[in-house]
Amino acid sequence: MKLQCDVEVVNRMLPTCGLKNRGRGTRAVLSIGKHLDKTTQRSNVYMMICTAKDRAGSKYKLKNNIEKFFTWFVEEGKATVRLKEPAVDICLSKADANSLKNFLSAARLADRGSDSSSLPLSTLTPVRARDVEKPKKKLTIVSKKDYPLTSNFPYSLEQLQVSYCKLSRVDMRMLSLKALRKLDLSNNHIKKLPATIGDLSCLAELVLHNNHLESFSEALCLSTLQRTLQHLDLSQNRLRALPSHFCQLRELVNLKLDDNKLVCLPFHIGHLSKLRFLSAAHNELALLPGDFRKLSLENLDLFGNPFTQPNPLDHTIHLTFPLPLQEIASRAVANLRIPYGPHLIPAHLCRDLELAKTCNCGRVCVSYFIKTAVSMNLHQVSHTVVLVDDMGGTDAPVQHHFCSLSCYSEFLDLCLQRGIR
Repeated sequence: MKLQCDVEVVNRMLPTCGLKNRGRGTRAVLSIGKHLDKTTQRSNVYMMICTAKDRAGSKYKLKNNIEKFFTWFVEEGKATVRLKEPAVDICLSKADANSLKNFLSAARLADRGSDSSSLPLSTLTPVRARDVEKPKKKLTIVSKKDYPLTSNFPYSLEQLQVSYCKLSRVDMRMLSLKALRKLDLSNNHIKKLPATIGDLSCLAELVLHNNHLESFSEALCLSTLQRTLQHLDLSQNRLRALPSHFCQLRELVNLKLDDNKLVCLPFHIGHLSKLRFLSAAHNELALLPGDFRKLSLENLDLFGNPFTQPNPLDHTIHLTFPLPLQEIASRAVANLRIPYGPHLIPAHLCRDLELAKTCNCGRVCVSYFIKTAVSMNLHQVSHTVVLVDDMGGTDAPVQHHFCSLSCYSEFLDLCLQRGIR
């Protein structure tokens, strides 16, 4: 039985001498196995602790020698084993919780003098230097020849960059790195993302710059990334659209979408209330969604998009008189904020409600509305704006929806009064 973790051996007699312990652990490998006691010429079960400074290891007898186990924080990978002789506390931390539980169970059995044949014993031999190295937090691979084919990635990684390795898919070994906070797979040939990336519960930064992505999975938008992802770089791919649930990634602060083939931005982009940096230069955007007006950015770059010249008089009408009963009911559900879901109403009605538009009057319209576009100065939503075109402009067309003819008429009157284009 072996365990890799941080260990501090605390001598309980030091305070009586006016001395203090060091107060921090060091990386170690703990083993439980048999060792021949030279005094009694008998084999007993010992715990051996090997560190970088003491790779040969220090041994502690276990049988009838454990005074107490402290396991209040075992789920966090922490525990303490108090020995009778010598009078030390062996403090364990940064261990895998399941491995730690198994190790402590074996130590209990050894303390009780259980038959050694029932114990998962190891050979008590010196460890290799790499086994007691400090856990690796960061790894950068920028060459295919350096890519690990026969060994796993260090389990302790928090930052991993694998670039210029011609990867056509995400290596599933990366998805077992539960401590990963930053994953950079830029400059590869990845075409599709596995939904299991959403299982990386600590992932705050995902960089996929310069790949071959044609879509971004909706499953990722509904995964734990909703609570963790702050930086997302999808620039230089082949994206034409983002999923309707993309704006569930509400922790996003920085979003890069440059050099794709996007014809529209997410409909509910205004839900990204924490977004501060947005770049979507060199796409195929003709206009911006109405929700764009809700953003509060520090930096915005929309250069190189084929924005249209808007005219509020140019409009599209999707209205009938009277309104269909389904539209009236859908508007009531949205305006009154009545809870709904696929367990209550058909799934297609749920999708319609998720894409409901907000009229200038504040009320909601679903499938029946009047649509037009109005020019907006992008400084209204961002402190710094990269010029939209070579002419030095900072205006872009934004969609507007109206729930009725009267709302549209009032808007036109206001445009005439203010001289809005």
